[in-house]
Amino acid sequence: MRIWHLTADAPREPMRVAPGQPVRVVVGTAPVEPGQAVRVTYEVIHPSGSVERGMLNVPWHHNVHNASYWVANLGPFHRGDRVTYRVHGIVGDQRVEMPPIHFNVGPRLYLALLWHQHQPCYINLAQPPEGAVAAPWVRLHALRGYYAMPALGATFPALRVTYNLTPVLLWQIEQYVTQGASDRWLELTRTPARRLSAAEQEEVLATFFAADWKSQILPFPRYLELYERRRARQPFSEQDLRDLQMWHNLAWFAPQLQQGEVRLPGGDTASVARWVDQEGAFREADIEEMLAEQYKLLRAIVPLHRELQEQGLIEVSTSPYYHPILPLLYDTNSATIDRPGSCKPPRFHHPDDAEAQVARAVEAYRHSFGRPPRGMWPAEGAVSPEVLPILGRAGVEWIATDQGVLHKSGAYGYDTTNPDVLDHPYQLRGDGRALAAFFRDAGLSNLLAFRYHQAFEDMEAAAADWLHQVLANTAERFSGQEDRVVTIALDGENTWNAYGAKAPSFFQALYRRLVESAEVQTVTFSQYLRGDPGQHLAAHPPAAQEQVAELFTGSWIDELGSAPGVDLGTWVGEPDENRAWALLGEAREALAEAAVTPDTHPRALESLYAAEGSDWFWWLGTDHAGPQNADFEALFRLHLTNAYRLAGLEPPPSLAHPLIPWSLEWTFESRPEYARPLEQLTVRSNCFGTVTWRLDPGGEEGEAVMQPVAGFGQVTARYEATLGPFGPEVRQVRLSFRCHEHTAEPLAACSVETAAAPPAPREQTVEAR
Repeated sequence: MRIWHLTADAPREPMRVAPGQPVRVVVGTAPVEPGQAVRVTYEVIHPSGSVERGMLNVPWHHNVHNASYWVANLGPFHRGDRVTYRVHGIVGDQRVEMPPIHFNVGPRLYLALLWHQHQPCYINLAQPPEGAVAAPWVRLHALRGYYAMPALGATFPALRVTYNLTPVLLWQIEQYVTQGASDRWLELTRTPARRLSAAEQEEVLATFFAADWKSQILPFPRYLELYERRRARQPFSEQDLRDLQMWHNLAWFAPQLQQGEVRLPGGDTASVARWVDQEGAFREADIEEMLAEQYKLLRAIVPLHRELQEQGLIEVSTSPYYHPILPLLYDTNSATIDRPGSCKPPRFHHPDDAEAQVARAVEAYRHSFGRPPRGMWPAEGAVSPEVLPILGRAGVEWIATDQGVLHKSGAYGYDTTNPDVLDHPYQLRGDGRALAAFFRDAGLSNLLAFRYHQAFEDMEAAAADWLHQVLANTAERFSGQEDRVVTIALDGENTWNAYGAKAPSFFQALYRRLVESAEVQTVTFSQYLRGDPGQHLAAHPPAAQEQVAELFTGSWIDELGSAPGVDLGTWVGEPDENRAWALLGEAREALAEAAVTPDTHPRALESLYAAEGSDWFWWLGTDHAGPQNADFEALFRLHLTNAYRLAGLEPPPSLAHPLIPWSLEWTFESRPEYARPLEQLTVRSNCFGTVTWRLDPGGEEGEAVMQPVAGFGQVTARYEATLGPFGPEVRQVRLSFRCHEHTAEPLAACSVETAAAPPAPREQTVEAR
């Protein structure tokens, strides 16, 4: 008598056994003959230490050719049970035994979820912090999600989440809290409406509707009324202006704060619900009190993360200090770029800068959290073999990046469509140390980031569908019983904003389903590596993991227009980007020749490091065009100019000139009447649609499809198209917009025709307009 089990025709289903899940055991025997019997003996060691033993007579199921098949059901078992079973065959006096088989009862998969929170350096490092923050996005995103996201997650004690907080983001929050930092929109909010000059009033009207129309304006009647008044170009009274100052800020608070109180570390609470309910007729005192609520949140962000990390509920990871692309700092000659027409810039090769950015991040983390970081999300998930020793020397235990990097690593690549290949950590070697690399599931991550807020009205259904996708694409395809961990990594602030007012309900539904599932267990990355006996989770030390062969140099982005596969082309390769790298390289060499060191000119090097951030290069080139490009490009040149001046050097004249054409923004709320010759015109709308344009004189016509805006500051639900630049002979550009959204309301202002006219040559002195 022959007997077999754990083969294709006689499997155990499932191989990974979850709590409460019945186990189907199929046994094969041959030849077919009367008098056969099959038994299974088993031993279950429970987490308490108690032992349960038993035996099952396995019933015959069917024959195929000269083989018999027998099927039994074991279990169900409890979480943490360790099960050993043995299959016995009996025919007459003959006894056949298989070796013992073991399995542990636990989740079918582990899930490590990382929310990446980042804003670049908006602070002019050559000036004191007060009034020196060039954009408000650090403050506004702090109100929207930086506190609300972990606070909501903490209401699920069994949930484990990792938050990646970049050092430059935390430093800017600290500047607001302790150093009096301010931004222009905050100053305009603080200025009493009765004291606003005519120019300041116009600035308020032009900027204080910078919010997602559908989730931040439409739900609030008074804000919508003010929006309509502005769109109709009706005059604003002092009370209207004061209400607008208030609503511009209220709209950025998290829904939890708009609807009720949120408890802060130390027992205090924060809320703006009473002003949301009041709707209008605000007093100056209301604005002052509302701003006080902002500062409560700003002060509470780091303490909340620190408290939750010390409780073991979350892990906080870090990134290189100013969010640079480490492989490009190390050597732009190693850049992976494959877009037709792209080329590499003059070589930038400064491994010491890459080392400084990582070391500064570790130091800043100690300052905020009282211990060194264990994990790092390299900016934009960008990695290369050359930067691994830097990470190893810094004591980094794990990094996360994209599955596309693993897919293109090694001589033949890795089949990342196979969850047995993708869903476990790998070993990388850095300066003789083993560090773990987790490769995110890009498809499952992008479903959360880009699809569910648009595809589902019912957030419960969205959460249920995502969990179904996770199990269908991973657990149901695992071939063995080894532990597997699915890595989900995505932008935190953009994802939270994309769900708008539904963000809390979606995240609550998602987290509840995750913690209630017997098949999925959430973990932090360090928890998975180090193990957690209390959760029956074994350790998975980096040195014990499979080593990646020939790590590919790439990121989590595949540049638009490039060959398929992740690369570094978003930040290098196009003419604008390469000119920026050349300017950065010239500044770096000038500081080196002047013997600038952290001891002699610390602020000069600080400004240079700020200019190395990835964000400035993201907005250069044609792959991420938008009205904010000019702002980010100007900040890049500002940081470089400061590096020269703070080192006692004269900046080169090239830093006084933009790297990209100026762009004028046209929206339904703010419609400029004049544009400068050779200036681009960026049309923005809250709705997806098409812009058609006609030039006078000449009658040339064109059409452009609006593209979704994704990135810093604005939420992803707005759309834009950039036209031009138009030649100096053009006197007028006539625009019309056609909405493609079948649910568009008349309030969306989708059917307007207007004109933006460059002045005639004799009028070119009116450039400020």
